[in-house]
Amino acid sequence: MSNVIGVGGVFFLCKDETATKAWYRDVLGMFAPFKAGSDYFKPSVETVMFNLIVDDLDAVLERIETAGVEQTQPSESHEYGRFAWVMDPDGRKVELWEPREPVEAG
Repeated sequence: MSNVIGVGGVFFLCKDETATKAWYRDVLGMFAPFKAGSDYFKPSVETVMFNLIVDDLDAVLERIETAGVEQTQPSESHEYGRFAWVMDPDGRKVELWEPREPVEAG
């Protein structure tokens, strides 16, 4: 069975992208803010988006299709992995990511 095996990121919009990136980098050692007004989260109007790591994107897409959930845009493939996007019931965009290199569950 295909599974979500981790969180690849939590992305959010912010007013001052540079200052917010610096704060998350310097204070927490990570960052994922997008400049307010970015269209990367569309069609969602929410200010948060989740990136979930999956172990088999094709199987996850089959599961979501069976559940009656449609992708918000065509899947994409990049050198670092494959991606697909869906909307949760509250209108948040969820990015599904199958990395090229296997990721340990946990």
